[in-house]
Amino acid sequence: MSTNNIKDLENRLWEAADHMRANSSLRLNEFAEPVLGLIFLKFAGVRFSKTEKEISEERKVKTKSHGGASVARERPVSSADYHAQGTLFVPEKARFSYLIELPEGTDMGKAVNDAMKEIEAENKELAGILPKSFQMLENRSIITLLKNFNQIPDDIEGDAFGRIYEYFLGKFAIADGSGGGEFFTPTSIVKLIVEILEPYKGYIYDPACGSGGMFVQSVEFIKRHFENGKKIKASREVSIYGQEKTDQTVRIAKMNLAIHGLSGDIRQGNTYYEDLHRSVGKFDFAMANPPFNVNGIDKERIKDDPRFPYGIPRNDNGNYLWIQIFLSALKNTGRAGFVMANAASDAGHTEKDIRARMIEDDLVDVVISVGSNMFYNVGLPVTLWFFDKGKRKTDRKNKILFIDARNIYHQIDRAHRDWTDEQIKQIADIARSYRGEKGAKEYENIKGLCKVATLEEVREAQYSLNPGGYVGMSESSQSDAGNFVTSFEALHKDFSELTKKAHDLEKKIDENFKKIL
Repeated sequence: MSTNNIKDLENRLWEAADHMRANSSLRLNEFAEPVLGLIFLKFAGVRFSKTEKEISEERKVKTKSHGGASVARERPVSSADYHAQGTLFVPEKARFSYLIELPEGTDMGKAVNDAMKEIEAENKELAGILPKSFQMLENRSIITLLKNFNQIPDDIEGDAFGRIYEYFLGKFAIADGSGGGEFFTPTSIVKLIVEILEPYKGYIYDPACGSGGMFVQSVEFIKRHFENGKKIKASREVSIYGQEKTDQTVRIAKMNLAIHGLSGDIRQGNTYYEDLHRSVGKFDFAMANPPFNVNGIDKERIKDDPRFPYGIPRNDNGNYLWIQIFLSALKNTGRAGFVMANAASDAGHTEKDIRARMIEDDLVDVVISVGSNMFYNVGLPVTLWFFDKGKRKTDRKNKILFIDARNIYHQIDRAHRDWTDEQIKQIADIARSYRGEKGAKEYENIKGLCKVATLEEVREAQYSLNPGGYVGMSESSQSDAGNFVTSFEALHKDFSELTKKAHDLEKKIDENFKKIL
């Protein structure tokens, strides 16, 4: 399918599902998981049918090559044959085609729950993962959803299925407002983090993995950038490890991975207190969008945790705990990229002490300011931080690249923005130039956009990691600022005149009212 056709399909599918949600008594989180489960079920069925045909064709070829004798006695096809080709085995009663043809009066909630159980029984990696809450939905709602998702053509590619799943994740995140950000990070933010980290190969860790978008985009990055035309299976180049606080989000992440043909070790646990992957010094890449400004963390429980080598900050805020979790997870040459609250860039007291020590240890590599309205759960601007433990042995020693990308965005609607692929490339190319990568343009500072600051300059700035303080304002921005002042003065003058007229009218009305009395 073409990109435009997929977009049209996504919109039609969402409009139908959202209409049903609006007319149901279910809360959003109760509705989201079954819907995502049905998208998964359709995907699994399509992949299964394709593999079934391929296996059948292979057996026909064997039969012909052996005169039709030996293969006739070959063992029956089993789930192992499908697993060997990276395909989930889908029993007959778990297939979309079977469910959609069930007679009127069938308990559809039970039928779909049973379908999920059968898939889990045949595919052990999905045990306990698929949703089984379909009896919360009315029969007619399940039938309507089945018919809705049956619009997805059987010849659709796996990548397109992944796009549809991510599209629904994003839509649910928008609809859920502040809660949506707990499981979904906007794709354009994830893409930029991955483009700058460049996770070609190795162990990837996300201790706040949400729906698993960082993992999916890491594999997509490899597909886009595999070197010298070398044919590789991207999913085999990286090993995926994640942790997430809620069981529901872990299930959503595992379904997301499966729909993209991936698998990973995703575990449920509170990352502040539980290091389920024994992460210290283990990973080539760490990437995440952690919750910001969390308070109430029990610091007594973590005071001796090796993940916090720079100590526990005294203030009641989890930002600098997360920062150290990412840093401590890296191998000696590892890289980390993550979203962080703007306030962390200039935070004072013990947080400043920790930041200063990390900067002096030459761990901070790139810092990017991101404009407002890029996230579903927070309208405020944020910052992207990047660590590189190996930079001390490069020309970037004692240097930090600052990028101010607040004026780079694509307006989706009044309340939401993202980046286009071209804009992501534009920002990532600055980092590639800074690193002196093969094929990249020679780096140069651009006022208002990017600057490579020396360690001495960062010291003079009191260890601030706020890009705006280093890159300055472009000439156009200064001109805009001047125009804003002029415009504001004119508006203030107009407002003053209107206020004076309003007072005059009030006075006349009062005088006329007194005459009437």
